Amino acid sequence: MANYFVGDIQGCYEELRRVLDAVCFDPANDTLWACGDLIARGPDSLSVLRLFRELGEAGKTVLGNHDLHLLAVAAGLKKYKPRDHVEPLLAAPDLPELIHWVRHQPLMRELPEHQLLLSHAGLPPHWDLATAHARAQAVSDTLQRDDYLDFIAQMYGEKPDDDRDVESETERQTYTVNALTRMRFLHTDGRLDFASKLGPDDERALIPWFQFPGHKLLKDHRLVFGHWAALMGRTKLPNALALDTGCCWGNHLTLWCLEDNRYHYQAALV
Repeated sequence: MANYFVGDIQGCYEELRRVLDAVCFDPANDTLWACGDLIARGPDSLSVLRLFRELGEAGKTVLGNHDLHLLAVAAGLKKYKPRDHVEPLLAAPDLPELIHWVRHQPLMRELPEHQLLLSHAGLPPHWDLATAHARAQAVSDTLQRDDYLDFIAQMYGEKPDDDRDVESETERQTYTVNALTRMRFLHTDGRLDFASKLGPDDERALIPWFQFPGHKLLKDHRLVFGHWAALMGRTKLPNALALDTGCCWGNHLTLWCLEDNRYHYQAALV
């Protein structure tokens, strides 16, 4: 019985299948945890979503920014980009069921017995565990309501970039989405930065979220995340595990086994 964590798949279905076969993944005994962004950019987002839906309790994910964007695109609120290669997904007969499944995935998961937290982009340094759970759950509750598209329609934008003086619940949930699905760097006062996608060695004016002084959750939790391909898995911190290694950009897909702390890699096929 093993827990495997995979970085951003982004439609790279064949690479996912190969790395799972390499470790003899058995859904009857093992669990696959994904860092979000199951779809977009790679060639077969539809098969990735169908696989996770079929895995049931053996396949768990958190929502990434591309997964949330799918909700807007499927509803006609946003247009898809041709480079995302989601036309087969949008034309699939089971799209409504897949959208329903996506809406019911959380922004954060916890494995309390391992003191491990999973989110797509990370967790803000000023949040404690109770705050993280409450904020993520509030967004999940909204996404599962019949009127969830009201929130989806307005969640885009770079404000608020801080939640410490926010009074509106909608703004608070928008910050939560931005932090958990888009965060990379922070300004020195803790505000989110949305401009830079560089690696830490190339950006001196900003602070990677996991290096921000006094991060409350990194003291006694391992935080597993994706989203930041420029890191290529390197954070220099034992409790911050970055698993997005840019498979959809021609690099490789990374699978990490919690029990033996081994990493498994599958090179991009296209």
